[in-house]
Amino acid sequence: MIKDLLKVAEQRMQGALDVLTDDLMAIRTGRASPALIEKLQVEYYGSPLPLIQLATISVPEARQLMIRPFDNAALKLIERAILASDLGITPNNDGKVIRLNLPPLTEERRRDLMKMVNNRLEESRVAMRNIRRDVIKDMKDFEKEKLISEDEQRSGEVELQDLLNVMIAEVDEVGKRKEKEIMEV
Repeated sequence: MIKDLLKVAEQRMQGALDVLTDDLMAIRTGRASPALIEKLQVEYYGSPLPLIQLATISVPEARQLMIRPFDNAALKLIERAILASDLGITPNNDGKVIRLNLPPLTEERRRDLMKMVNNRLEESRVAMRNIRRDVIKDMKDFEKEKLISEDEQRSGEVELQDLLNVMIAEVDEVGKRKEKEIMEV
């Protein structure tokens, strides 16, 4: 019983960590990365699609992204989506591909990005604490229904807290790596 709850909690916490990692990949650092724009929503024939489904994204230079749409009709739509996004990058359209030149980050922009990263890290920690709260509630319900003993419930809570501590340490590690990436000049 307790082992099953702990396994479910670990899977859910790992899911929260995976979501965090994906979110942080989209936050711009000094280098060009396709992850920066691949989830950008483009209005294509009346329905929003992620950019990765409409074009190939490559990195021809360290500070440049090149977007080659599968359908040339999507070129203007992609350009419009980039301009409407909060990336702050002006696309260069040559009729076949769109090039995005990433300017170097200013110190102020780096601080803003770090605030964004720290907010995402805190959201992830809160999500993991909520998972812990839900699992503890389930354990208490099992104990009330006499499916597990009070001692099993307590030891389960201790194991759950240990799991939470490990997962939060991983969140912090992901945050440190991203901070190092952002602050790298």
